[in-house]
Amino acid sequence: MLKQILGKIPKKHSKSAGDSTTSKRSEGGSKKSVDEAISAPFSVLNIGNIPEDKFIRDKNSSRLNGDSVPASYEALPSFRDVPSSEKQQLFIQKVKMCCVVFDFTDPTKNVKEKEIKRQTLLELVEYITSANGKFTETVIQEVVKMISVNIFRVFTPQPRENNLLDGVDLEEDEPVMDPAWPHLQVVYEILLRFITSPETDAKIAKRYIDHSFVLKLLDLFDSEVPSEREYLKTILHRIYGKFMVHRPFIRKAINNIFYCFVFETEKHNGIAEFLEVLGSIINGFALPLKEEHKLFLVRTLIPLHKPKCLAMYHQQLSYCITQFVEKDCKLADIVIRGLIKYWPVTNSTKEVLFLNELEEVLEATQAPEFQRCMVPLFQRISCCLSSLHFQVAERALFLWNNDHIENLIKQNRKVILPIIFPALERNARHHWNQAVHSLTLNVRKIFYDLDPDLFKACQLKFQEDESKEKEIKEKREATWKRLEEVAAKNATSLAVGFISYFQDMPDYFDRIYLSK
Repeated sequence: MLKQILGKIPKKHSKSAGDSTTSKRSEGGSKKSVDEAISAPFSVLNIGNIPEDKFIRDKNSSRLNGDSVPASYEALPSFRDVPSSEKQQLFIQKVKMCCVVFDFTDPTKNVKEKEIKRQTLLELVEYITSANGKFTETVIQEVVKMISVNIFRVFTPQPRENNLLDGVDLEEDEPVMDPAWPHLQVVYEILLRFITSPETDAKIAKRYIDHSFVLKLLDLFDSEVPSEREYLKTILHRIYGKFMVHRPFIRKAINNIFYCFVFETEKHNGIAEFLEVLGSIINGFALPLKEEHKLFLVRTLIPLHKPKCLAMYHQQLSYCITQFVEKDCKLADIVIRGLIKYWPVTNSTKEVLFLNELEEVLEATQAPEFQRCMVPLFQRISCCLSSLHFQVAERALFLWNNDHIENLIKQNRKVILPIIFPALERNARHHWNQAVHSLTLNVRKIFYDLDPDLFKACQLKFQEDESKEKEIKEKREATWKRLEEVAAKNATSLAVGFISYFQDMPDYFDRIYLSK
């Protein structure tokens, strides 16, 4: 087997590797350098020669470790076994060794090599954590290259069940696990510790952790593995904090992903994680808010209420929205009108989520902004109060349990009560759910105790409108009855005409026949 493998290795590279090794070993028998000591063990399986392994090369290079073509995969010396002056070079060699990507779809393949790589990755984590000197540009370049080779990959589209689009809680389903995750997890740990390490110079690292790297990292957020998305979320947050030059680009790139999600696919696994990162970013926005950030709220965050799978990320979205309102209370009017624009009509589950978010926004809303939007707002709330879905009606009535919202309503009762009174009156008379019926009576009592005259005026207006509606209904029914009678009479006349017509047909044909 070994002869077959060696026979497939190009002679040019094999010869150069052999000559260099032989010449070094024959010179004077001096003590081997670290390069000589680890050059022989550091030889890995080549994808061109061994079909079982998949090696992802750097896009600008088709070879691993210069011009050498590795032929085996064996463990390198431990960091404890080499002098301190040679540890960095050994670290680079171990990093290059980890650039091999194995096939994890078959657990029986390359078991020994996979374990060697895993142990090597763990050693790299320990080295980066305990490093006490600045990483050189070569080290940074090799680490970023190794990380890119391992984590950047194209996901195989997995069929998504319909219940994902209906907003079903995903925690009920078992998370999908990548068979390569035991290795990928350690690689992500290396990346996280490398970025957060004080020994990593941001000015040098930004040349390699560049826009291309960030874009590929953002693409990974669509992973099916929840643990991977958690790592990505933390890493992206650390990159945003350490590399200030990348901040506008990161925000713009996330915006583009959101646009594609909202207006095209409505399919993405990492929206919640993106929003968690953005929630922290929004929390750090300086006041007064820039126009760019306000446009982000209007054009990106508010339209995120549109997709059917809102339940997957609504908690994080609501936090981001509330952060904006708390930073600038004048944005409350824009947010509330945006919620009304995307308010669900036939999806009761989403409607409850909207009411939850609405309460959080109203809690941060001041009187002037509330007055600007209270008419369309309570027209929508009135529809919720009249909903036959008891959870929607109940959640709308719970708004009165919030002291701040109740005070805003009381201050503007002359406008609000006439809008919602018909819904309250109908609920009090004949809503099928007992809890909704009781809550409605409590709200009616609040308004009656606060302003009896206004309450009675609204009640009188409701009775007048009800009488008019009854008259209109009776007229409509009478009109339909007359139309039915006329239609029935015309149908009878038409039927008689058809019968007489068909009865005369034989005589007609007889006359034609005789005339011939």
